[in-house]
Amino acid sequence: MIPILTTLSTLQCSHGGRVILFTSNASAQVEGGYILLVSDIHSVVGCPFTVGTKYQPCVTVRWMVGASQTRINGIAALLQTSVGLCYSAEQIPQGPPVVLSTQQTATGL
Repeated sequence: MIPILTTLSTLQCSHGGRVILFTSNASAQVEGGYILLVSDIHSVVGCPFTVGTKYQPCVTVRWMVGASQTRINGIAALLQTSVGLCYSAEQIPQGPPVVLSTQQTATGL
């Protein structure tokens, strides 16, 4: 079993930018944080990434793989091991998000 991500989890892009966590889920919570869904798109702030001299920060995180069995209203929940990608404003993939912390009470598959 793997910890479930919530709005109180802490994530960053691979360059150190902070991922702002919000969700369309308004019903299921763990320890006061709403459970994140594979359909959620998150903003990134403070990414310092540059390519040469061009500032190319991560601005969003989109998820490709969520939980295989844990669902909220029919949508896969996000787990600590879920697969996502950070994207630039031009929609260029820039690497996976990094989970720094999450709750340890609720787990999923």
